[in-house]
Amino acid sequence: MKIMVTGANGFVGRSLCAHLRAANHQLVAMVRTPASLAEAPVAHNLALAEVIVGDLADGAPLQASLSGVDTVIHLAARVHIMRDDSPDPMAAFHKINVDGTMHLAKQAHQAGVRRLVFLSSIKVNGESGHFTETDNPAPTDAYALSKWQAEQALKEFSQQTGMEVVIIRPPLIYGPGVKGNFASLIRLIQRGWPLPLGAVHNQRSLIALDNLVGFIALCADRDRSPAAANQTFLLSDGADVSTTQLLQKLGQAYGKRPWLIPMPTGLMRLAARLIGKKSVADRLFDSLTVDSGKAQGLLAWRPVVTMDQQFAKMAMADSGGDSGG
Repeated sequence: MKIMVTGANGFVGRSLCAHLRAANHQLVAMVRTPASLAEAPVAHNLALAEVIVGDLADGAPLQASLSGVDTVIHLAARVHIMRDDSPDPMAAFHKINVDGTMHLAKQAHQAGVRRLVFLSSIKVNGESGHFTETDNPAPTDAYALSKWQAEQALKEFSQQTGMEVVIIRPPLIYGPGVKGNFASLIRLIQRGWPLPLGAVHNQRSLIALDNLVGFIALCADRDRSPAAANQTFLLSDGADVSTTQLLQKLGQAYGKRPWLIPMPTGLMRLAARLIGKKSVADRLFDSLTVDSGKAQGLLAWRPVVTMDQQFAKMAMADSGGDSGG
């Protein structure tokens, strides 16, 4: 198959491109700027790909690059930003995540692409709770709202044109190269700093990068997943953990026992509100779980790695070892 991947040099994109290349798919990799292409992991994963540079939000012409493409996998996005300094965050998110997505969809349809796989976010469903595909969406910030608007626009476009759309809403993604808050937790564990998170009894669903990449590749292949057409999927590893358990598992993988102090979560929530960190406390203490039964039942998908296996792969990569492809 010939597959285009947008955001090919991102956290998910690099791993996905390596996976697709290993499966002998013909790959068209789209990146927004050429600056990051010189990075070793990116250059390696895109070595056998046709690489194009362009900004979807600015209407990059894609007809020539989309010629003969069977499926487009759309990963590129303006992601959630903790300290957004844009004067109009909603407009910024809409331009990239909605307008850019629809520009891609229209160009893909004109080129004869049969399926578009769109990576959305569990934040479309909400910030906490137990979610299935049948729940009413409840986005609470500009990022989540833009993803929901893009989903709606894609569904309407699919009904008008017949192009198949597959929507995937993953929870927190982790794997080699993860950044943000997850990487910060790893650093705190490695440095042996005390963490007042020894008695957190929430439940969180996560998705390993290897599991997500395998599912995206499955949905991209129309022959292997005809039932995925025009469906929305929630996805997780299937083994939910508390924040305390998550830190313990990370410590085991990195060979560093975390210094976890059992503190009342109510007290920590109050302290977080007083210093303007309520959103951070919510992510640490709230529960967010998803039911991935639809993916398993409709597409016979199963996770390929456990959380412990993915953490071990992360630790090996961080230590300079070969993490595999």
